[in-house]
Amino acid sequence: MDIKKLNEGLLGRLNPRIATWLFNRFKNMPVVERKVEQEFDNLLGDLEAVVKPYRQQFDIYAAIPDTGREASAIIAEMQALSDLEQPKWKDGYASGAVYHGDAAHIDFLNQVYTINSQSNPLHTDLWPSSAKYESEIVSMTARMLGAGPQADAAGSDRGICGVVTSGGTESILLAMKTYRDWARDQKNITQPEIIVPVSAHAAFDKAAEYFKIDIKRIPVAADYRADVTAAREAITRRTIALIGSAPCFPHGVVDPIEELSEMAREKGVGFHTDACLGGFVLPWAEQLGYAVPLFDFRLPGVTSISADTHKYGYAAKGTSVILYRNSDLRRYQYFTTTEWPGGLYFSPTFAGSRPGALSAACWAAMIKIGKDGYLAATRKILEAAATIKKGIQDIPELYILGDPLWVIAFGSRTLDIYQVMDYLTTRRWSLNGLHHPACVHLCVTLRHTQPGVTERFIHDLRAAVDFVRKNPDHSGTMAPIYGLAANLPVRSLVGDLLKRYIDLLYKV
Repeated sequence: MDIKKLNEGLLGRLNPRIATWLFNRFKNMPVVERKVEQEFDNLLGDLEAVVKPYRQQFDIYAAIPDTGREASAIIAEMQALSDLEQPKWKDGYASGAVYHGDAAHIDFLNQVYTINSQSNPLHTDLWPSSAKYESEIVSMTARMLGAGPQADAAGSDRGICGVVTSGGTESILLAMKTYRDWARDQKNITQPEIIVPVSAHAAFDKAAEYFKIDIKRIPVAADYRADVTAAREAITRRTIALIGSAPCFPHGVVDPIEELSEMAREKGVGFHTDACLGGFVLPWAEQLGYAVPLFDFRLPGVTSISADTHKYGYAAKGTSVILYRNSDLRRYQYFTTTEWPGGLYFSPTFAGSRPGALSAACWAAMIKIGKDGYLAATRKILEAAATIKKGIQDIPELYILGDPLWVIAFGSRTLDIYQVMDYLTTRRWSLNGLHHPACVHLCVTLRHTQPGVTERFIHDLRAAVDFVRKNPDHSGTMAPIYGLAANLPVRSLVGDLLKRYIDLLYKV
């Protein structure tokens, strides 16, 4: 272990007490691990009040109460909790998270949900409306993403098809499971691998872990887009799929999907476009005249696309769509069993029973908004993003990573960007801290198009930079944790910290 490098890499970025003992004791790994555990306990102890802020205000139910509470009291308490949480996202302080948020739109979706609250797509004999809603959601999404008129039937053997899922992670997991089973059946690949840019969503790592698929990671180029040459060199006979993002979550840039998907087509492997974030923005941005590279089914090498309806499709959480080039490929996603004593059983996704009300709300959102509504919303978002980008570029200490449209990552070569994020948190902003490289991003939504929000963000960002410049040693709540996660050489220890944090979430 290079102690000098450890010293230079950590002491300047971590909470001083963490960095000091790491520097002094790193030669003795068991001691370091024990000390790391102690520091984790200290850090999580500081976070507990943030994660569990209601302990002193509301009753805690660690067991089912002996006597049930009155419905009116429960509703009143939940309304009180909601009232405490609404301002941050409603007033445009959150990155992503709530993509529409208009009260009238929320009320509309809630009405739709109420009407359909008992429906379950597992039982289409009772609720055939679920099949109507989901098939039409798939067809509308497919047409938006480059499918031809043959997609009208959604389930037709002739063209693009898909299913509705619970969110982007499930869409991605299903696609990777599909490619694994397809490659095993069609190509006799028993040790599958996928080629994934380092900027791709963590759901691909989850899929690889769940389904025993090897990952080959390829770097991104100077523009933060996937390196095409590295992808070409990574392909082997075990490769079942290449991945590209439109755009990637960290930096908001679209990978060179035309080149990557054509390479996949030539090699006879699948290509998945992860458009979970951009599927309901990029098509409309293109129509508005923005420079949007091809990423969808107009490219013959693209064999699947994930697109989240619950993001910029403005449906209720959580729905997404996974699309395939043809139904032959889609069938590898399905689960069926014919020998169960409980009868014939089948399901298109991981879940059995599913909330049909969410699919109904998704369908309702799409047909209520319409093309004109999506165009108008996209115009507002991209104009707000342009204002924010200009504000960031005018701050000498900051730089924007790549050339994003509306998911804007920014870093600093002179300041601790996590301290900047910490200061913004004191101004109520909730941003995403990223690493490799260290940066922060703001995912612009309709919430940020409200009057005064972009100006408020730029003003507060300037104040944050000024504060950190004058107080470089100030340590906030999250900066030490992000610094630790970004720089601690023993990555398993960082993973342990994350597991401890999840434990904390479930602590009563």
